[in-house]
Amino acid sequence: MKIILIVTGIILLAFIVVQLFAMGSQNKIETYPYKVEKKYEDFEIRTYESRLFTSVKLPSGNYKDVSSKGFSILAGYIFGGNEENEKISMTSPVSMSLEDSMTMMFLVPQKYEKSKLPKPNQSSIEFREEPSKRMAAISFGGWANDKKIEEYKDKLKNALELEGIYYTNKFYFFGYNAPYEVFNRKNEIVVELKK
Repeated sequence: MKIILIVTGIILLAFIVVQLFAMGSQNKIETYPYKVEKKYEDFEIRTYESRLFTSVKLPSGNYKDVSSKGFSILAGYIFGGNEENEKISMTSPVSMSLEDSMTMMFLVPQKYEKSKLPKPNQSSIEFREEPSKRMAAISFGGWANDKKIEEYKDKLKNALELEGIYYTNKFYFFGYNAPYEVFNRKNEIVVELKK
């Protein structure tokens, strides 16, 4: 019985240390820069800066089926899977387009120019310049899944229609946490607004 209590205590302590480390490291991660234009009850309007992303196109529009595959391809690149074996800092959020075939994107740290980025070992990885854009965003906690993504996408559409705000069909899922983070999980559904 005493051994079980000691082992349980060690596991609990390790879990707490990992969570505290995750929460601390979140504050140091470079994020996709934006300014909040207006806050509503359920969503906000933001203006995002133009930025460079690494991206990989995935064959399905199903989050569950493709999210881990896309993440491992792009993470492989930034963890040294490139011609220079160069490690590139992780950024936030991880972005996925919500289409029939999804595109997953990682923000490239601002210190890199497109021409200076190491060439990926995987030919499916592309560099993508995203122009500045106005977007509406709605947030939710916990772990994302297809049901939650669809639910918050519908909630955002309804809220925008109620306010008479015109949006495009370009919806994205933004995930802000590493898979092992348990507390303070943040996800967003964002949509580009019509000009």
